[in-house]
Amino acid sequence: MASDSGDSNMDREMILADFQLCTGIDNIAEAITLLELNNWDLVAAINGVIPQENGILQSNFSSEASQASMYGPHRESEAADAATAADTAAAADTAAAEGAVPTCSSLFSSPRPLSSSASTFCPSSPSSRHIVERQSRMLEFKVEYRQRTVELVLEDGTTVGEIKQILETELGVPVSKMQLKGWKSGDVSDSTVLRSLHLPRNVSLYVLTPDIAPTASTSKNSALPDSLNQNFLLVISHHEAQRDYNLNFPGSRTIQEVKRNISDLTNIPVRYQQWEGWPASASDDCMTLAVSGINYPCHHLRVCQRSSPANAQVPQEECADVHMISDSEGDDFEDASEFGVDDSEMFGTGSSSCRKTPMMPENSENEADALLHFTAEFSSRYGENHPMFFIGSLESASQEAFYGKARERKLLAIYLHNDDSVLSNVFCSHMMCADSIVSFLSQNFITWAWDVTKEANKARLLTMCTRHFGSVVTQTIRTYKTDQFPLLLIVMGKRTSNEVLNVIQGNTAVDELMMRLMGALEIFTAQQQEDIKDEDEREAREMVKREQDEAYRLSLEADRKKREAQEREEAEQVRLEQMRKEQEEEKEAIRLSLAQTLPQEPDEESGEQISKLRIRTPSGEFLERRFLGSCKLQVLFDFVASKGYPFDEFKLLTTFPRRNITQLDPESTLLEAKLFPQETLFLEAKE
Repeated sequence: MASDSGDSNMDREMILADFQLCTGIDNIAEAITLLELNNWDLVAAINGVIPQENGILQSNFSSEASQASMYGPHRESEAADAATAADTAAAADTAAAEGAVPTCSSLFSSPRPLSSSASTFCPSSPSSRHIVERQSRMLEFKVEYRQRTVELVLEDGTTVGEIKQILETELGVPVSKMQLKGWKSGDVSDSTVLRSLHLPRNVSLYVLTPDIAPTASTSKNSALPDSLNQNFLLVISHHEAQRDYNLNFPGSRTIQEVKRNISDLTNIPVRYQQWEGWPASASDDCMTLAVSGINYPCHHLRVCQRSSPANAQVPQEECADVHMISDSEGDDFEDASEFGVDDSEMFGTGSSSCRKTPMMPENSENEADALLHFTAEFSSRYGENHPMFFIGSLESASQEAFYGKARERKLLAIYLHNDDSVLSNVFCSHMMCADSIVSFLSQNFITWAWDVTKEANKARLLTMCTRHFGSVVTQTIRTYKTDQFPLLLIVMGKRTSNEVLNVIQGNTAVDELMMRLMGALEIFTAQQQEDIKDEDEREAREMVKREQDEAYRLSLEADRKKREAQEREEAEQVRLEQMRKEQEEEKEAIRLSLAQTLPQEPDEESGEQISKLRIRTPSGEFLERRFLGSCKLQVLFDFVASKGYPFDEFKLLTTFPRRNITQLDPESTLLEAKLFPQETLFLEAKE
């Protein structure tokens, strides 16, 4: 057996070396990923990197060879080379079927020499590896959204964000409310290029819109949205360990994600998992549980570890269900030893002699002391980077979270630990100690913890939950089995009672945990805003009530002063109005008297010297009149005053050059003032 394992490793090393030589891919991790995608099939992996449109390793070139004869010897040579490459690929497929491992040299060797163009496909030296030119691959996507299916064909140079924009047009769903799920590598960002994900040619995805409620017609015609929100109980039997796992998964979880979780529990890498019990419709690991065809609410599966990738085929007679063998990449934990711990310590399955100190002493009288012990033990096991646990009773934690000022309230996160669960160590070390989770809990939650490993401590917790949250929450906690722990209860305080928004189980991934915490925070924030509004309104009412008496006393005095001021103001207005009327009457009398004393306007045909003056008023109107050239300036001033522009309030100016006529001697004539034979003047108010 050891010899077979050594031969397998040597074969893979040869395949890896030949694959890098043929494709020019220097990154070993990328090369291994591409080979694993094709189950270490060298020919298939090369065809996946170098598209078949280039004429490399294709199985049929007869059409090209037949056409080559039409274009002379050079085309015939190229066609012959292509045919040789096809024969070589077929031979490689035959060798692979017989158990032989094809090499790069065997793939591209032939009885006759290849042309220079064909030889560049397998560079013989590192300096020539970059001759290979990658072309864009076309990927076929099948995207499911509720009762609709959208099929897309895109280049691998497209980004995830561009796919969402296309789906926005097809489905009418805004990109901001769209979650595109089903990627084998987990959630990806919108800027991710498809080429970097190393996707197969056919990809199945699905769209989630948690912020968009399904319409009535959608709910009637399709069960998919309901199935995505349902929880499926998978009873998975581990053959080697002779143990059953009861795991709850939402319908939106993919088969690939289930296999990764099983890899965490059983330490069997995904590519070495051999399954029994999946229905025939579950042909793609990217499918969600809701559409995979498994039984609801409970489905039984069996998993074991196959000895090597070569033994992938399982006889059909062993089980009526389809036997699924996982060859996908994405094993989160190949071996617990990579993290410096052994399997028993990683999953809490060590012997009793190696068990660590209990998280919490049994029958502790003081809850604060129990929490201090819990925090110290948690830190010693998983490090200091963990949520800040509230030291005190559950009642004190509830008071701290729910009953302060509305702006200072927070959600209450209750962490329930159980050392007997295989998920506890993984959940604590990878979820509760993740930087993003620690930061998010510290900022938005009051985190209180309790250890339910001992029955006495569990009974005490149930009593506290009944007192503070009611019997429904207590019964909910009772229904969870040991393998489903640890639990994280998200509790929100309300006006009349406390409400448990979410119960997060130990088999939850980091991304899903963060998403569920953010969803709870969103609900809490909406409620908090209403509470802040109500509190502000209540404080405003109380403030008004406190100020009413003082305001009433001051209002009487203010009304009295206001009446007195109003009376004084009215008297002053009457006086000013009387003065204004008198001034206007006086001005009008002066104007009329000046108009009567003005000399008669001379005729244009008289033989005397006549000055024609045009005067622009501040309002834009023009006053025109003829004067004798011998007429004095005082007559001009009287004329202007008779029109409502008295001499003491306005000044009379020439246009160019600018002169102030009112500053001249009123006894001088118009001829002396050079206002002859005609002139345009304008009035301007004095400062």
